[in-house]
Amino acid sequence: MGRKLKVYLDTSVISHLMQEDVPEKMTDTRKLWEMFKNGVYEVCLSSLTMKEVSDCSEPKRSALRDYLKQIQYESYDITKDVLDVAHQLIAMGVLTNKSFDDCQHIGAAVVNNCDCIISWNFKHIVNIKTIRGVRAITNLEGYKPIEIWSPSVLLESEG
Repeated sequence: MGRKLKVYLDTSVISHLMQEDVPEKMTDTRKLWEMFKNGVYEVCLSSLTMKEVSDCSEPKRSALRDYLKQIQYESYDITKDVLDVAHQLIAMGVLTNKSFDDCQHIGAAVVNNCDCIISWNFKHIVNIKTIRGVRAITNLEGYKPIEIWSPSVLLESEG
């Protein structure tokens, strides 16, 4: 089997554990969570993920924190290097300043050598423009290439 995939979760994945209005995505996310509990992947988040979970209203906030207690994960700080990558995404026109939090999630995953970013955010993260922009930056800055997938892709890879 070799090395576990190092998977960065943005907040959209965690919040979909409780997203009753999109049952298919919620089901997929919960299946993925079982895999995380079983240690199939090495899970990574950032301090920004934790802050965004804290910004949820109750009872969702407590429920999401309980979910996070079920798994092992590594949390990264938003460092200068992370911010540099985030600013570069904006400078290259990949995303706008309005999506600066998304840029920081991408930066945290890139700088910390994650294998992939998992997100339900198709508008800003899981799309061709962002994927190509991130590829350009990792090539330019000498970071390891990183995949950007929806949670469903990880589930399919297990099948």
